[in-house]
Amino acid sequence: MGGGFRVLHLVRPFLSFLPEVQTADRKIPFREKVIYTVISLFIFLVCSQLPLYGIHSTTGADPFYWMRVILASNRGTVMELGITPIVTSGLVMQLLAGSKIIEVDNNVREDRALLNGAQKLLGILIAVGEAVAYVLSGMYGSVGQLGVGNAILIILQLCFAGIIVICLDELLQKGYGLGSGISLFIATNICENIIWKAFSPTTINSGRGAEFEGAVIALFHLLITRTDKVRALREAFYRQNLPNVTNLLATVLVFLIVIYFQGFRVVLPVRSKNARGQQGSYPIKLFYTSNMPIILQSALVSNLYFISQLLHRRYSGNFLVNLLGKWKESEYSGQSIPVGGLAYYITAPSSLSDILANPFHGLFYIVFMLSACALFSKTWIEVSGSSAKDVAKQLKEQQMVMPGHRESNLQKELNRYIPTAAAFGGMCIGALTVLADLMGAIGSGTGILLAVTIIYQYFETFEKEKASELGFFGF
Repeated sequence: MGGGFRVLHLVRPFLSFLPEVQTADRKIPFREKVIYTVISLFIFLVCSQLPLYGIHSTTGADPFYWMRVILASNRGTVMELGITPIVTSGLVMQLLAGSKIIEVDNNVREDRALLNGAQKLLGILIAVGEAVAYVLSGMYGSVGQLGVGNAILIILQLCFAGIIVICLDELLQKGYGLGSGISLFIATNICENIIWKAFSPTTINSGRGAEFEGAVIALFHLLITRTDKVRALREAFYRQNLPNVTNLLATVLVFLIVIYFQGFRVVLPVRSKNARGQQGSYPIKLFYTSNMPIILQSALVSNLYFISQLLHRRYSGNFLVNLLGKWKESEYSGQSIPVGGLAYYITAPSSLSDILANPFHGLFYIVFMLSACALFSKTWIEVSGSSAKDVAKQLKEQQMVMPGHRESNLQKELNRYIPTAAAFGGMCIGALTVLADLMGAIGSGTGILLAVTIIYQYFETFEKEKASELGFFGF
């Protein structure tokens, strides 16, 4: 126990320097929480559009192209790092605490403060490390072109933006706003992406003359300008390499399917041992670990893509490097796309015809997605403290028992549902992602799933807050 605590005590000298949001000393009214949430979102959106000062260029392939949607980052802007530092530091600390490498007693206030401080410090260090790596790797032009002054200025801008994201997330988490900043920023980024691809007014020339990027605007433009209306409709629904109406309808369909699945749950009745007649319930949702499996799976794949691209750029002739992934630049988007190796097989096939042309690719991708999501879901319940053993312990501490079952049988009863819900729920999330990718939904299957689950969580929080506020005023 002492060894673990000593690790956390290393953070103590830094606590006075770390930026901190004070815990609310009063009950924040619902309306005020909404205002704080909207202001946080506004700051994030401004940072997402604010270009970095001093950069030389952001042309060429983007090695982080695959990660941008889920990490709420925007290339060439102050929000280049997005939520990467905060998510990475959170996952690292959660894994260290869950695997008991760092001993943390969540009932001790000082321990909670030290863990929070350690997570924040690690987040800032990751932001500094990533900012330096971005500049030195030549993402904004070579250091010689930029000059030392500009290079330091870019690093400072990226670090400051990282600290802003950490503070905004803490502001919402400490009861001033609704939900968490990470979820809010991810959902906003994905929804912004979907809306832009549906209604973008920019024109792109892809060899068929100037076309509107937005699927809806392109539909009306084609219907107005073309004399052959049937052909115009066909083009609007099936045009290649640009968002089309079929993609948009697929996105809406996946949204509806995920919302339908969100309602699946098993409700276990519980009652208080002390207060007689006090009944309660413990719901176990089908999506027990929510969107965590898909975030972890995306983080794994994104890192593999990044490493594979860097190695392929330097050692493209090496057999092992090609086994990891072969890449070539797309003639339409200018982005590097995988064309061979492991990176290719874990990438979603572009369409059903692509699966028919290469059935092994399709099969490998489906098996990988389902098994990875199920495995991550099962692992996450053990690490995050939401396994049957942890839930049984929490219910015992609250003096709750299950009617018709002995207290000693509580964990056994929960074990019948929780691991199954975690694994099967993870597989369902993987299957929905595959479905969305194969249907060509806008914003990728991963993005849509994250957006829907986060929006649904916000809806539930919103309703709960509203109900408690109305109850508070006696309505």
